[in-house]
Amino acid sequence: MQDISALCQQFAHILGGEQKVEHGVCMVNRDRSHIKVSILGRPSHSGLALHSMWSFESMDSQGRTLNLGETALLQDEVYPFNWHLQKNGIILSALHNHWLMDNPHLIYAHYASVEEPLSFARKVAEAYRVLK
Repeated sequence: MQDISALCQQFAHILGGEQKVEHGVCMVNRDRSHIKVSILGRPSHSGLALHSMWSFESMDSQGRTLNLGETALLQDEVYPFNWHLQKNGIILSALHNHWLMDNPHLIYAHYASVEEPLSFARKVAEAYRVLK
């Protein structure tokens, strides 16, 4: 069994985010604060609106983990981002909005896989390159 803290640091490095480990779960966050968005007519820089989040947990004896991700997307990013995820075998599990009165309108992709976490991270990083 690998040291989860060291593995989490590698996972975060590949994804370009900040990491923490709590209760055996590696969590990585990366903001998308360069996107200018307003909610209810007010500018927002909240991590609740403009984020990408990833985690891995539940490692099996072969080093495979449950890998989860969520990314805030502009509408024209939805297809290319999700195409790259699905091309690499990552399951798109939900695609929806969070905010009713946002401008520009943001769409949130939720995705998952069971595989080695660094493999998941590399696949997501590839998909992330199509984002603005």
